[in-house]
Amino acid sequence: MNFVEELRWRGMLQDIMPGTEEQLLKEQTTAYVGIDPTADSLHIGHLCGIMMLRHLQRCGHKPIALIGGATGMIGDPSGKSAERNLLTEETLRHNQECIKKQLSKFLDFESDAPNAAELVNNYDWMKDFTFLDFAREVGKLITVNYMMAKDSVKKRFNGEYSQGMSFTEFTYQLLQGYDFVWLNEHKNCLMQMGGSDQWGNITTGIELMRKMNGKTAFALTCPLITKADGGKFGKTESGNIWLDARYTSPYKFYQFWLNVSDQDAERYIKIFTSLTKDEIDSLIAEHQQAPHLRLLQKRLAKEVTVMVHSEDDYNAAVEASQILFGNATADSLRHLDEQTLLQVFEGVPQAEISLAELQAGIPVLTLLAEKTQVFPSKAEARKMMQANGFSINKEKLTDAQALIDASALLNGKYILAQKGKKNYYLIVAK
Repeated sequence: MNFVEELRWRGMLQDIMPGTEEQLLKEQTTAYVGIDPTADSLHIGHLCGIMMLRHLQRCGHKPIALIGGATGMIGDPSGKSAERNLLTEETLRHNQECIKKQLSKFLDFESDAPNAAELVNNYDWMKDFTFLDFAREVGKLITVNYMMAKDSVKKRFNGEYSQGMSFTEFTYQLLQGYDFVWLNEHKNCLMQMGGSDQWGNITTGIELMRKMNGKTAFALTCPLITKADGGKFGKTESGNIWLDARYTSPYKFYQFWLNVSDQDAERYIKIFTSLTKDEIDSLIAEHQQAPHLRLLQKRLAKEVTVMVHSEDDYNAAVEASQILFGNATADSLRHLDEQTLLQVFEGVPQAEISLAELQAGIPVLTLLAEKTQVFPSKAEARKMMQANGFSINKEKLTDAQALIDASALLNGKYILAQKGKKNYYLIVAK
């Protein structure tokens, strides 16, 4: 497989250094992507770079994921308006282990194949590199004029961001450039990849390698992913969409992909899945015949959720999604964990009742019209029950004399009342 061609049709190719495609066609090539270790989970903003490594390995080349332990202690000025917090070594090591576990779902680290993936941390070779040695061996080779010409630096100096730039951040591109030199010397790495905002840092590494080792190196970048409306990809009102279920549940993760626009779904299914061109072309054609079925979004959400989480998590997310649309069973509702239950019914009106009262049993009409405001009156509640239009926990309730007690609680805490098909009310026992 031609890696560059693979990226090209997927819309994942922005800049490419001359000779890169020829190098990749000539022999197995080692390439790396740098990953910021400032959190113990990746988020979907990292996914494009990770998918580049995945496609690289599928095309027979060797991927290296570089955890930027040293550079993460400084902060990259590219597109940032403020410096990052400096991390302790203990935090870095913890984050590195968590990130490797996530990357293992995308890349083969374990096999004895010649192109098995590797994970490295630039802190390991930078921590004992003294300032004087760095200044002599690296700093003297790149002029300040060259560094100042980079867009990421110019933006900070020309007032687009107000805080200016510290010397620490100014050295970032030299540190990243030296990573490339080190990886070339120790891992025979010939290519660096990243987002298009990294082009300046990447070309500094190529220049440094030419000056230090007299070697030609290669590079390519992917475009920064945006939404069709120009908005920032991967950001929601509640923040990043994380790959770790502790921070973004599989249900919310699945919902993110399910709710993208038709235009975005066409782009994202190429970038964030390993489906072939024929499969994707066929899906797009099918989707265009019946856009209301959202076939593209459903397939995209399935592929990414299974890849990042698991088939079971995907199935549970689909089942949870059905609950809102009226065709799920009481059994599936009872299987929801508390976090997913609250996410499914986010924004639904809530009312609190006393757990002690509920344990003794409350007449259903009293519960619905007095203890809570599910109905404005008992008469209206009775009328809807008689018309078979009311459910508790997805089970029809027609008996207006029924007693509701603690056995009705979901997760020992919640009761879901439903009027008609779409009007939900969450009763919380405390």
